[in-house]
Amino acid sequence: MKRVLLFAFVICCFCLGYGQQVDFSFENDALPLEERVDILVSQMTTEEKIGQLLNGAPAIPRLNIPDYDWWNEALHGVARNGKATVFPQGIALGATFDPELAYRVASAISTEARAKYSVSQRMGNHSKYTGLTFWTPNVNIFRDPRWGRGQETYGEDPFLMAQIGVSFVKGLQGNHPVYLKTAACAKHYAVHSGPEEFRHTFNAEPTQQDLYETYFPAFEALVKDAKVEGVMGAYNAVLGEPACANSFLLKDVLREQWKFDGYITSDCGAIGGIAWKQKYVKSAPEAAAVALKAGVNLNCGSTYQYLNEALKLGLVTEDLIHERTKQLFKTRFRLGIVGNPGDNLYAKIGPDKIHCAEHVALAREVAQKSIVLLKNKDNTLPLSTDIKVPYVTGPFANSGDMLMGSYYGISPNLVTVLEGVADAVSLGTSLNYRSGALPFHKNINPKNWAPNVAKESDVTICVVGLTADFEGEEVDAIASGAIGDKVDLRLPQNQIDYVKQIADVKKGPLVLLIASGSPVSLEGIEEYCDAILQVWYPGEQGGNAIADVLFGKVSPSGHLPLTFPVNVNQLPPYEDYSMKGRTYKYMTQEPMFPFGFGLTYSKTKLSGLVLESNKIKKSENLILSVEVSNAGDYDIDEVVQLYVCPLDTTGGLPLKSLKAFKRIALRKGTHQQISFNVSADQLKVVNEKGEKIWKKGRYKVVVGNASPGELSVKLGAAVPQEAFVELR
Repeated sequence: MKRVLLFAFVICCFCLGYGQQVDFSFENDALPLEERVDILVSQMTTEEKIGQLLNGAPAIPRLNIPDYDWWNEALHGVARNGKATVFPQGIALGATFDPELAYRVASAISTEARAKYSVSQRMGNHSKYTGLTFWTPNVNIFRDPRWGRGQETYGEDPFLMAQIGVSFVKGLQGNHPVYLKTAACAKHYAVHSGPEEFRHTFNAEPTQQDLYETYFPAFEALVKDAKVEGVMGAYNAVLGEPACANSFLLKDVLREQWKFDGYITSDCGAIGGIAWKQKYVKSAPEAAAVALKAGVNLNCGSTYQYLNEALKLGLVTEDLIHERTKQLFKTRFRLGIVGNPGDNLYAKIGPDKIHCAEHVALAREVAQKSIVLLKNKDNTLPLSTDIKVPYVTGPFANSGDMLMGSYYGISPNLVTVLEGVADAVSLGTSLNYRSGALPFHKNINPKNWAPNVAKESDVTICVVGLTADFEGEEVDAIASGAIGDKVDLRLPQNQIDYVKQIADVKKGPLVLLIASGSPVSLEGIEEYCDAILQVWYPGEQGGNAIADVLFGKVSPSGHLPLTFPVNVNQLPPYEDYSMKGRTYKYMTQEPMFPFGFGLTYSKTKLSGLVLESNKIKKSENLILSVEVSNAGDYDIDEVVQLYVCPLDTTGGLPLKSLKAFKRIALRKGTHQQISFNVSADQLKVVNEKGEKIWKKGRYKVVVGNASPGELSVKLGAAVPQEAFVELR
């Protein structure tokens, strides 16, 4: 009987193709990539290919293919995979206006990722979050400050988003001529930035102008300039078709216009949602079929298990399954995790690089450079380390959660604000601490002595704000009553009340630190504060970096990567994807703090703006120079920003647009000559048809250290230099 069963098994194997001699020439790294992939995938059965189209791809032992889970995250450090350096959240990186720094951060992350991957492989851990395919970065425009996931992005401006995003992708993917260090992924494509509550079902209807002016540029830059390896389709529909079944997005634009040669993955559960949530089709096989045909290679989820049934129903072909599978193995070969990896130095990175001293120091540097000084009345800051009686208080003064943001790794070295201050001040300082207020709801005990400590203190440092419990992804923000989003922009009322209680009794100045991943309205409390620092979610070294700024070890140098409105009444309806009235580019009302704004401890002056020509032809660049001086008493970093403003904004043109920026170091009493070269293509505008055109006419060129407007100067920004140019 055993012989009969064995014979039957052998016959079955031959029928399925297992009995054929395997051609392992795909392991020869001297062969062209396309040839290696074709040799490998052509030896798979249809069932095996379908299995490879799922994020949890099973092993194929006869072909020496290990199991692999594609799902991994690295937004601001290797995430959800144990010990790693936790860098400041994405929005904080945007606030640095420093693409080179973004590259260094991403390079450190990919170094730790490679080391962790090698360790995991040796111990046989192939689970989710242990791979090298990172679904990072998030380059959706932060179009509305109520969006809980806006913290993951680099801000509201497409140009800034693209500059930081391209550098981040290059840092993740490395510069080897053959192998990827890790594989980055641009998400969520496209037109996706809330509301979280309706992200699975809403249909975004942007104008063609908004699509190409605002929602596409960062994705296009990541594809064309950074050669990003992956693109993730969003949950929502765009112009009537689910993003993961959208031939316009995935075929016409991504593959044909931008020549993308990487893999496309769905967001997790998005393909099933095509049927069950969006009701675009009636069944799982149909949902799998429309996504596969539109171009989605990888299903994060399980709906592609129904491709066998879709095949039987004639909804897809074996050739299409074959082609979609090939694209995935291009990525795996490029990573060197299938076949012979050859001379792949990335595979030799050791575990000593995980949370190493160099990366911890980098996390501190990024946090320092991201902190934005919003107010500094009478030069309240910096404080002396010999201050006699400082008081640190507030619901997040001793909180690790306010450091983390969303999508985080695990650090054994979280430094809270209280710890950072304690380590910075003199040993003779009488440092006091009380939390004073709960994070998101009223104190239960009406007796609270904490405000009264401010009566006896030389300075009160109050740490307020939010955490990823209050703003974030729909399934994670457990303190959010709006499924991850914010209803308004105010601090929780108990925090507002506590700030006012301190202000009523304080002896010394009140320094407010705001931890958040989005704009917080300070309407009604700003006037009570002597100094205000926006510290974002500053990562594991946040407490040290904040202390470095408070006590003048470094001058604050972050600039706002998005507009801070006065209140929610200044915003258009959240569900409306029109850009009219949104962001600094289209907003006509005066906000509380403008895009690009950020003070230092010194005084910046701009002078001597010189244009190479004030009449520019269609093929010519805008070339100019300006002198930037540090007229104060502190060494600083400054972000010099160039804006172009059309005098004629008819046809839906933005009021002003950031076209270039440079972060520079300026020692006190020195000056630098800064040059900008804005390409002719950058000077084009997007018309109402979504076409990029050369629009003749007069434009104002503004160079400053904040976005143009009277408010910027009133709040303390440098007086900008202006000139006019004619496009001919």
